[in-house]
Parts: sequence; structure tokens; C-alpha cells
Amino acid sequence: MSAQVMLEEMARKYAIEAVKADKEGKKDEAITNYKKAIEILARLIALYPDSLVRPAYEQMINEYKRRIEILSNSEEEGYGETGNGEEISEDLELKEKPKVTFNDIVGLEDVKEALKESIVYPSKRPDLFPLGWPRGILLYGPPGCGKTMIAAAVANEIDSHFIQVDAATIMSKWLGEAEKRVAKVFNTARELSKRDNKPSIIFIDEIDALLGVYTSEIGGEVRVRNQFLKEMDGLLDKSENYKVYVIGATNKPWRLDEAFLRRFQKRIYVRLPDHEQRKSLFKYYLSKIKTENIDLDELAKMTEGYTASDIRDIVQTAHVKVIKEMFKNNQTEPRPVKMEDIEEVLKIRKPSVDPELVKAYDAWHEKFKAL
Repeated sequence: MSAQVMLEEMARKYAIEAVKADKEGKKDEAITNYKKAIEILARLIALYPDSLVRPAYEQMINEYKRRIEILSNSEEEGYGETGNGEEISEDLELKEKPKVTFNDIVGLEDVKEALKESIVYPSKRPDLFPLGWPRGILLYGPPGCGKTMIAAAVANEIDSHFIQVDAATIMSKWLGEAEKRVAKVFNTARELSKRDNKPSIIFIDEIDALLGVYTSEIGGEVRVRNQFLKEMDGLLDKSENYKVYVIGATNKPWRLDEAFLRRFQKRIYVRLPDHEQRKSLFKYYLSKIKTENIDLDELAKMTEGYTASDIRDIVQTAHVKVIKEMFKNNQTEPRPVKMEDIEEVLKIRKPSVDPELVKAYDAWHEKFKAL
């Protein structure tokens, strides 16, 4: 057993003992064990600062410190039998899906078509797909190109449940619960789909933080990864007809373990917008404000290498500049945004994505694409 695993198991042991004592009202014993768990977690962070579960450990430390403070300054008798202790009680489903559809997303037509083939058509007519259909879809590419928006849009296209999770959701504040969190995510998706007879989409943003390749891993990380593999394999089981999909999004696809890549039968590159898409993006954002003498084609030429969010920010900055001018001059209404306003912004606002990084995405795409 490695030193990392030993330390993790020790911290887990003290945390479980602390929660048990807390529930039984043994405050002094609970405080002692919380402190021991904190000490070991702090040592793990110091020894392995690059561990993917470091944020979870920091969260645990903060939770245990808060609990110690409560126990030290009140007459509270611990969690009691109805407390949340080691329960997993989070409601994972978003109460309200983001109100976005394919029509709201400018460009990305190839991405939309791939998602229609993978999710929309099979959901509407599963009888036409006797050989099955992809259940795992990976969206990868530079940040700011619409991966999260497109995932929400496909959920609305098929009126599905939309469950969004991240590393903080999966990695429980109570040690030893991470695998249960993974199982809960998938069980919730299956139960909702079965109950309402409609699809469920599990969306995992920054999926490389959960399923990436790292030089050193501790026991909890390995268990979470294995549980995820098991759940993904369950979705692919042809004897089960679950309407459950996993959409993973990442800005760092090269960090993903190849074992997980195989589970994502569709791997879709969400690229930087091309000339026509940039032109459409400017048209879309500028349509929301007053403008004058705007050359969309010229703006598209000037913004090669910019992301969709970069273009939104450029228009927003130009508009704010005009509003600021209005207040300074004691005017009642802002003047229209002109071409020169946007050109001024472009002088001080460069693309957010390094061209070398784009080359890395292109190279990875050529090696692992699966459309």
C-alpha cells in the first residue's frame, strides 16, 4: 500500500469516527477525531499538491473546521439520528434547465448535426435504431466556444432531464462517499427517465478533472474512476434500454484516459468560429443594441482566432464605452455603436486562445475524432 493510500485511509477512518461520535452526541470525541482528520488531510495536500482531489480535501477541511466550531460554541447534541452525517442528500437535477435551444446558438452546425444523430433522432424514434445508439458524447475544444450551451440546448430539444455535475459534486465532503456520488448520479438519471418516460442527460463539465491521467493517484481517485467506468459500461449494456446519455465537456482532451475515451463513442470538436460564424456572431450580438455603419464582413476578418465569448465581450465592451460616454456628457440616451468603437476595443483585446493551443486541439482531433 502506497503512502498516499495509507494517509487517505487514516483520514477516512478518523472522519468516520468523528461523524459517528457527532451523531451520538459525544462532542469531545468528535472534535478530537475531526482534528486528526484535518491534520492528515492537510498533510496530503502538502505532499501531493497537484492531486485532482485537492479541492475536495480543502472542502472537507473547511467543513470539519466549521463543525468543530459549532460543537465548541454550542450545546448542540451532535447530528442526531436525523442528521445528514454520511447521507448523500443533494438534489442533483437542475430545477430549471437553461433556456437555450439550437436556434439560440450561432453557428456550430456540424456539432448540432452530430448531436441530432446521436441523441435527438434516437430519442424521438428509438424503434429505428435496432443496433443501438451512442450513449457517451465528448465535446472538446478551446474554452469559450459554446460547449456548455450546446449541451443545454440538446436537453431542451428532446425535453430531457438535465443533470449537471462537476468534481466538487462527485468528490464528497465525507471521505469514502465519492463512489456513492457517482452511483447516485447515474441512478438518479435512470430513475427519472423511467418514471417520466423521457431521456436524462448527465452533463459533466471539465470532465478531465475527474477522468484524466495523472502521474500519481490515491485510493479515492482510483475508486471513483472505476465506478465511473462501471456506470458507463452499464449504459452501453444492450440488454438494458435506458434513455440516459452522458455528455462530457473538456478544454484538455489530451488528459483523458484512453479507457474513458472508448466509452465516448462520439467525440466532437467544438472549434473556434470560422469567418461566417464570426460574422453571424457579430450580427447576433449587435442586433441587441443601437448601431451605425457597421461592416460585419470586416469585423469577421479582423477577429480570426477569437472565440464566440470573445466576440460577445468585444461588443459588450464597445457598448459600455458608449454608455460611459453618455453619462460623462450628461446625455439622456447613448449614441449608436459605430465601427470605430469596435475597432478601438480590438486594439486592446486580443484572442483568449493561444494559436499553439489550437494546433494541439487540431492534432488531437486528427488522432481521436469520432463523428
